[in-house]
Amino acid sequence: MPRPHREISLALAERDPVMARLVQRHGPMHLPPPPRASQRFEQLARSIAFQQLAGRAASTIWGRARALVPGQFTAAAVLAVPDGDLAAAGLSRAKVASIRDLAEHVVDGRVALERIGRLPDDEVVAHLTRVRGIGPWTAQMFLLFTLHRVDVWPTGDLGVRVGFARAWGLAEPPAPAELEALGEPYRPWRSVVAWYCWRAVDTTTPE
Repeated sequence: MPRPHREISLALAERDPVMARLVQRHGPMHLPPPPRASQRFEQLARSIAFQQLAGRAASTIWGRARALVPGQFTAAAVLAVPDGDLAAAGLSRAKVASIRDLAEHVVDGRVALERIGRLPDDEVVAHLTRVRGIGPWTAQMFLLFTLHRVDVWPTGDLGVRVGFARAWGLAEPPAPAELEALGEPYRPWRSVVAWYCWRAVDTTTPE
């Protein structure tokens, strides 16, 4: 079993002075308990709704969309909601299409969310990116915040890039390829480093 996020935070603080300052300022990394397998569809749909939106606006839109499905937010229940109702909640046409495509993949078994936690990280990404509108970033957020994987390194995330530059005193945010190399010393705990990068710029995360 992977070491808990709190323990990893303290271990990184012992070996890296920048991490030590971040842990002192923000405390050990903490996440809500992982959702049940039956809740994974809702977590992914929420991530889609949050794409390219500020936290407050995304929360408002997601709240309206979520309210369209009383009870458990399942793939079958979403397929019963008209596209127009989802759009009226504030979801873009592309996001409505993406959530519906995800629901169809889950219902027909092409995406098996109840078993996806058994797959290694790269296979989870490959599995999820079959769905329209789910790219590597959304799959990485699922790995980090839903499956609680500890070595996710979202180099394309602007918050992580800006936070890394700020915390490590770089003149400008590193490009994704540069950040990939900069993250190597922190394997196999890069999820924790990413979480502190977000904290360094006070970024709202999908947790």
